[in-house]
Amino acid sequence: MFSNFIYFIIVLLIYSTYHPPEETYFNVAETIILFILSIALFAVFCRLRFLKIQRNIDSLHFSQLDHWFNGNINRLSVMAIFLFTIHIYALNLPVFFADIRVFSTIPTLLALLFLALFVFYLSIVWASAHKVYRLIYDSDVSIENYIVSNIRFASPILLPWLFLSGVSDIIFALPFESPKQFLSTTQGQVVYFLFFLFLIAIFGPLIIKKFWKCKPLEAGYDRIRIEKLCQRAGMKYADILHWPIFGGKMITAGVMGLVKRFRYILVTDGLLRFLSPEEIDAVIAHEIGHVKKKHILFYLFFFAGFMLISYASFDLFIYAILYAEPLFRWIGTTGFNQVAVTSVFFSLVVITTFLVYFRFIFGYFMRNFERQADCYVYTLFNSAFPLITTLNKIAVTSGQPADKPNWHHFSIAERIQYLKKCEQDQIWVKRQDKKIKKSIAVYLAGLVFVGAIGFTLNFSEAGKRININFFEKVILREIEKEPRNADLYRILGDIYFSRKNCEGAKKAYETSIYINPDNPQVLNNLAWLYATCENEKLRNHSRALSLARKAASLDQASYILDTLAESYYVNGMYDEAVTTAKRALEAAEKDRSYYREQLEKFKQRSTN
Repeated sequence: MFSNFIYFIIVLLIYSTYHPPEETYFNVAETIILFILSIALFAVFCRLRFLKIQRNIDSLHFSQLDHWFNGNINRLSVMAIFLFTIHIYALNLPVFFADIRVFSTIPTLLALLFLALFVFYLSIVWASAHKVYRLIYDSDVSIENYIVSNIRFASPILLPWLFLSGVSDIIFALPFESPKQFLSTTQGQVVYFLFFLFLIAIFGPLIIKKFWKCKPLEAGYDRIRIEKLCQRAGMKYADILHWPIFGGKMITAGVMGLVKRFRYILVTDGLLRFLSPEEIDAVIAHEIGHVKKKHILFYLFFFAGFMLISYASFDLFIYAILYAEPLFRWIGTTGFNQVAVTSVFFSLVVITTFLVYFRFIFGYFMRNFERQADCYVYTLFNSAFPLITTLNKIAVTSGQPADKPNWHHFSIAERIQYLKKCEQDQIWVKRQDKKIKKSIAVYLAGLVFVGAIGFTLNFSEAGKRININFFEKVILREIEKEPRNADLYRILGDIYFSRKNCEGAKKAYETSIYINPDNPQVLNNLAWLYATCENEKLRNHSRALSLARKAASLDQASYILDTLAESYYVNGMYDEAVTTAKRALEAAEKDRSYYREQLEKFKQRSTN
């Protein structure tokens, strides 16, 4: 079930990192035909895969059927991701919707449309699997309930993105400039993300409860027993709810909610029906352990940590794409669109980072948090034997081998084995607590290191130099492609001038002017260089005045008038410098103190 969380996030990453090409590969009619044909082939393939299992039901052991069934579900879900990728990158489906006004105004709606398309692919898998599911697990769940349960269980993982992205779209659609400017800055994006993460952490369970259609557990023996156990543990909550996942037949429970007002304990009918009161107590104690050990808070922290790692790694991804560009260009000669190849590469890097983080880092903590919650049973009871018998029942009723590995849980056999060690000596409980503390310390140290890299790349002087070198390389490569692009030479000149490479800036600006003699910005920049360059050998005061006059004739902006005043000044024309500086001060809307200082400097040499 948790695999669906990963699938949805991967699909969201695939969509969000897609960069549409200038032209689609197929026209509308061809795209529709290929789209329908690919879905039909996928549906037929799914049907054939489960028919093969159905033919062998009577000849195979339950555990073999379970392994075969779930293996097919996972493989076909991955195929659905590949189908989604093909429809995005090969058929360029988003391009055909991009010009629709509602989608261009609120892009989140278009993203939702394509996420719904992926749900449709998964629904084909689940619909094909339903009959086999009923036969293997002796279930009477309807096909509608089976599909809807899968969708309801996995979809809430998208709620944070939906609110975060949707509200951002609305802000940019409204006619208020201040919020837009704030969200356009790095600091604004960080504050915005943390604010929404806080809101979702607080109010998310209330939304999920309604999404899963959970109902309060009726008054009676089971509810009273759970209430007394929570009271004994000192855990406050909002309600105890029926969890109707897959018809409520699974033996499982859960807890969600960071604050007590929106904290809910979830129990399935299967748990209440098949477990003894002592076993139910053990399961609820496990869930209480998640709250008492603050696992929910840590999960939010680890999620924020992934965002920090992604932010710190973003520049590295861009550098990798840049240095791999010759390869992309070569691929482009084979007929593939270079922009599409670059986009696919970026998507793969982002998705790989996500998978590595959640599979190995997040998964490590999930497994150990589950073990710590198992051990919490000893805080409320002298023995965890009822939890051990519960795990055995889960293994039997689920049909899964007890030693089946799991990326987010230790296997049932491993959990039982560890609890038996704790039964003999509860020092193992303390060892698990110490292990988690040490692991969190290591994680924090790593996060600080990654954060330092991110700060260095984005805010420090060293990072600025790295970025300048990066952009220089980008511009030089673009100039190779477009040697007659005056704007590229202007940008290159600005990069060199920021690095105080006056010689390089001079050559770049002169080339830009040669291509386009009437660009006031380039004329202004080169005039300032000739007037003020630290390398006196490169100064050319007469040339500076000529360029500044021409720039001012094209644009009367304050900074251009300031350059003209400076050019008059270095040529000994002090009265003209004062007159022009006054005009620059009048035209200035910001940094007026600078223009006043310039005026005072010129006045000191003026005869007027």
